[in-house]
Amino acid sequence: MKILKISTLLLAGLGITACVTNPVTGRSSIQFANNAEIATAASGEYRKALSSGKVVTGTADANRVKNVGGKIKNAAYAYYKSIGRESDLANYSWEFNLIEDKQLNAWCMPGGKVAFYTGILPVCKDENGVAVVMGHEVSHALAGHGNERISQAMLAEYGSAALGGASGNSKLLGVVKQLYPYGAQVGLLSYGRKQELEADQMGLYLMAMAGYDPRTSTSFWQRMEAASTGNRAPEFLSTHPNPQNRISDLNANMPKALEYYKAAGGKL
Repeated sequence: MKILKISTLLLAGLGITACVTNPVTGRSSIQFANNAEIATAASGEYRKALSSGKVVTGTADANRVKNVGGKIKNAAYAYYKSIGRESDLANYSWEFNLIEDKQLNAWCMPGGKVAFYTGILPVCKDENGVAVVMGHEVSHALAGHGNERISQAMLAEYGSAALGGASGNSKLLGVVKQLYPYGAQVGLLSYGRKQELEADQMGLYLMAMAGYDPRTSTSFWQRMEAASTGNRAPEFLSTHPNPQNRISDLNANMPKALEYYKAAGGKL
């Protein structure tokens, strides 16, 4: 991506190191924005999203979302701790909420703020399906995709000024509001194909680490694709990879996912 090359050259010229490597997938990306400030700004937008929608509490579905989210969060913490990277999660304050909305959608803001829409639950079918979606969305946050996109947006809009301490004020908040608008399209940060594929891979591993059968991921994505047949594609799929490519990549990553699943006590 051209902007990534420009960002790398600009950062190198200023003597700033902001190349972050995902400890699960090995992918590297430019992320120079302050994670604590991003999490604070995103939390504010999350609160607005919850207040503008109908949050479902106390039901079996709401409890299922919280339960699956908690298991995947715990699996992530255990993995990051095992490799000495638990400090990466210092700015996370997790929440898992179910919102009554017919959209086939779910999202996770930086800092671990998750929203699941009731509309996607029939496609999920069961806890394994919820785990596929949860793992994918949580992975966007853990991989720093929000920081990556915010860094790109700030460089595009403010150039080198974005690197001179300007990230900690109204410029950052303005970019967060632009990328994470609340309302009809809340949480729909437009990730690139590489980020979506990385979230697929990382999410597959996380659900397996949490004890959910990763083999169920392919049938979920097939159901998700079928749900959009003959209609406008759900926002959840709007920037996602081609379905056939997605299934192929999931299958390629399945052997490693099954190792994590077996280690978590899963039966092969």
